[in-house]
Amino acid sequence: MKKKCWVIYMLRCSDNSLYTGISKDVNKRLLAHNCGKASRYTRCRRPVQIVYLQQNFSHSAALKREFQIKSFTKKQKESLIIQP
Repeated sequence: MKKKCWVIYMLRCSDNSLYTGISKDVNKRLLAHNCGKASRYTRCRRPVQIVYLQQNFSHSAALKREFQIKSFTKKQKESLIIQP
């Protein structure tokens, strides 16, 4: 059985803010965010949409990368989103 890798995702909220998180099942997590069941931050900023994905991380590597991205300025996050 193949082990699922962790994914780092960034969401654009309805107020144009960005939210960064990690998950093994991004589609399920997106649904939870849009139902108001995933994060207090996104609960009042729905709907949200995925604007960035980075895949194939171990759990510890995903947590480190999430922390790094969360420390970025909004401008740095926007640059990350538009990079091919």
